[in-house]
Amino acid sequence: MKITDITARDAGRIVPLMRDLHAQHAEEQPLRYPSAPADSDIADWLSDWMEKDGIQAIAAQSPAGALMGYAIYEIEDQPHLPVMRGGKRIQLHHIAVDPPFRRLGVGQALVTEVKSRCQTLGIDTLTTSFAVFDTASAGLMSSMGLQPVTTVAEWRA
Repeated sequence: MKITDITARDAGRIVPLMRDLHAQHAEEQPLRYPSAPADSDIADWLSDWMEKDGIQAIAAQSPAGALMGYAIYEIEDQPHLPVMRGGKRIQLHHIAVDPPFRRLGVGQALVTEVKSRCQTLGIDTLTTSFAVFDTASAGLMSSMGLQPVTTVAEWRA
């Protein structure tokens, strides 16, 4: 497997995997996530988002060039506050692996690459969030050394 950068121009390559990931979220939390957004809407949003400063996307590709998985992360600069340490961090916003490639180390390879990029940039903090129902993400993040530090709760009418 090869890890490559995905540019905003190539955001459409991510759409099938994002559609699968989004469907799981929409099924589990329909009040939070709209069901079945159009692929063109997803592609347009991804392309616009990925054009922003600090947003990066990487993909794991098979030797045949198939997209096995992707990760989207953001380099953030948090201000130093009297009550919280600031500094640069990487926020891992999305990670998904195509079902045929799950349990083959693709997610681990993507997180390893993001961590490597943290170190290259002199950044010592990688953060992420995931839905409570997403046990696969919880397991992956735990296995990669990311541990929960905050719980976010919400109420929807």
